[in-house]
Amino acid sequence: MKIYLNGKLVEKEKAHISVFDHGLLYGDGVFEGIRTYDSLIFRMKEHIDRLYKSADAIELAIPMTKTKMIEAVIRTLKANKLKDGYIRLVVTRGVGDLGLDPRKCSKPTVFIITDKISLYPPEVYQNGLDIVTASTMRNHPNAVNPRLKSLNYLNNILAKIEAIDAGTLEAVMLNHLGYVAECTGDNIFIVRDGRLYTPPIAAGILEGITRDEIIDIARVFKIEVREENLTRQDLYTADECFLTGTAAEVVPVVRIDKRTIGDGKPGAVTKRLAEEFHRRTRE
Repeated sequence: MKIYLNGKLVEKEKAHISVFDHGLLYGDGVFEGIRTYDSLIFRMKEHIDRLYKSADAIELAIPMTKTKMIEAVIRTLKANKLKDGYIRLVVTRGVGDLGLDPRKCSKPTVFIITDKISLYPPEVYQNGLDIVTASTMRNHPNAVNPRLKSLNYLNNILAKIEAIDAGTLEAVMLNHLGYVAECTGDNIFIVRDGRLYTPPIAAGILEGITRDEIIDIARVFKIEVREENLTRQDLYTADECFLTGTAAEVVPVVRIDKRTIGDGKPGAVTKRLAEEFHRRTRE
């Protein structure tokens, strides 16, 4: 496997960064996860734009243009002969000292990994997923804004540990007001009375690329979409529930906190949206 590292393609075993890199020391950096389907990169422009916006938000100057970044992604995919897979694009503050001062980092580190990914087993997409509500609160938007896709994912990891300890694969996170925000790695939707509901950006969520695609598909299908604050009770009483994410795509949810959603099977609206998403990305 070839890894793109600061302008060069190197073997996986030789893709090393310094222990003084602030991405490692302090989680100081940004990233994007992108999918490629049959050599076509899904919503490449949106992902690259979000990467650069995240970098701007932390005053991190990415040392290459968007065009050069796209060329580097394509170069890495070709080097690994990968047509269907996952792209992890990372930019760190770079090598500095043991202090927090970002001015001590002279040059950002850029690396790109292209590989296969599978977050959930096939039966989850067929039968649905069980999830729980985490006690770990989503980061306050005025602390570390969840719209910023940074390397510091400890908040999400703590909630993920709660899911694992509960015997599930995913957990819902609430914001500081007690409203539903998102899951540890995915956005969340519910269906009620034929309408599609999802938490608004202001609830403290990452504006997911797949989330936006599903909203677009729903509107094409004339399904009303409402971005509103949701409570756990809204989740429990939903007709359907599903998650969306770059790696996960569209995942039906059939139980939350051991409460059955709808009839306990992936719902018709969920299936229709998932099928259209599959068609768009594959065809």
